[in-house]
Amino acid sequence: MTKPDVVLEDLTLPEGLRWRDGWLWFSDLLGHRVMRTDAGGRAEVLAAVAGRPSGLGFTPDGHLLVVSMRENQVLRLGPDGLEVAADLSPLARAYCNDMVVDGAGRAYVGDVGFDRHAGEPPRNGALLRLDPDGTMAVAADDINFPNGAVLTPDGRTLILAETFANRLTAFDVDDAGGLHRRRLFAEIAGTPDGIALDAEGAIWVADHLGHKVLRVLEGGRVTHTIDAGERHTFACALGGPERRTLFFSTSIGNSHPEFERNRLGRIEALEVAVPGV
Repeated sequence: MTKPDVVLEDLTLPEGLRWRDGWLWFSDLLGHRVMRTDAGGRAEVLAAVAGRPSGLGFTPDGHLLVVSMRENQVLRLGPDGLEVAADLSPLARAYCNDMVVDGAGRAYVGDVGFDRHAGEPPRNGALLRLDPDGTMAVAADDINFPNGAVLTPDGRTLILAETFANRLTAFDVDDAGGLHRRRLFAEIAGTPDGIALDAEGAIWVADHLGHKVLRVLEGGRVTHTIDAGERHTFACALGGPERRTLFFSTSIGNSHPEFERNRLGRIEALEVAVPGV
């Protein structure tokens, strides 16, 4: 594939990429801010989040939702700034991370299960569900470091990255947002982080420790590989006018607090053949 273009630099760790209304929305996790940029690199800071912003999503009426990792909260961006939409602390074992929001406004938020940067021993986490009325529940338990997630256009299938299990896992979604028929979507020869779904049902996967972005079909066949060199990859999204621009985020460091002053994060992009859903 062709060499990616650099869209935006001088970031810490860009996460939670989402394309909407002609903008790429993202969290600059170690920079404690939520931002957006257009395809030309014109950027705006939308809000400051002291507790590390991560996963992003949108309610049906267009409000931005933000996961605040260290507080285990879901924040909503309104006219007067960020407000707490829900506190997931009663359900979270460690800290919350990535998120996907469905067409009914239900937010699925990954609780990673342990604080690896604090030296805690590994333990499985869970996928939590926040309903529009504020009800919270464990949607799926025993998840090995839940990370990026996508929903199919009909809202009937949720696909989730289990980072340290080296796999993508799929669930059926019922009318009430319940998850059923857990199954393997694809084994990944790497560490899947953020993911994006294209119109052929393939998943673009940011392979964090593998320094790559992969396009993976159900069953595990890799059709395309983007080599990020020495840079870690964190998240990806399909956007642009025809949804054929693959945006992905990279950095030299990771999410450890020692990298908070690292300004080596950036967002890169290249054109792909199959558009996003």
